[in-house]
Amino acid sequence: MLVAASVVVTAAAASAETTHVIALADSVDEVLTNIRNWIMGILALLATVFLTIGGVRYVLAGGDPSEVEKAKQSFKSAGFGYGLAALAPLVVEILKGIVGA
Repeated sequence: MLVAASVVVTAAAASAETTHVIALADSVDEVLTNIRNWIMGILALLATVFLTIGGVRYVLAGGDPSEVEKAKQSFKSAGFGYGLAALAPLVVEILKGIVGA
């Protein structure tokens, strides 16, 4: 019984000592800047995927009007994604205004 109690106490103390904070932002401004960078990266990646899909569809369309239209729609989606990625800094500035950073 005494051994079991000492194991529990030792385990609780050991887990309390190994707690480390890995990501600690210095300010809200740094957090919002990181959010902006992640948003821009993800949107640019998705837009590039849509641009690639559109290019492949256009090349493989072989004159089929429906496939060409699907390729054009992929190009439009890619343009929309790049536009949103370009507007990400504006969104972060609006968030800064709301938060007061």
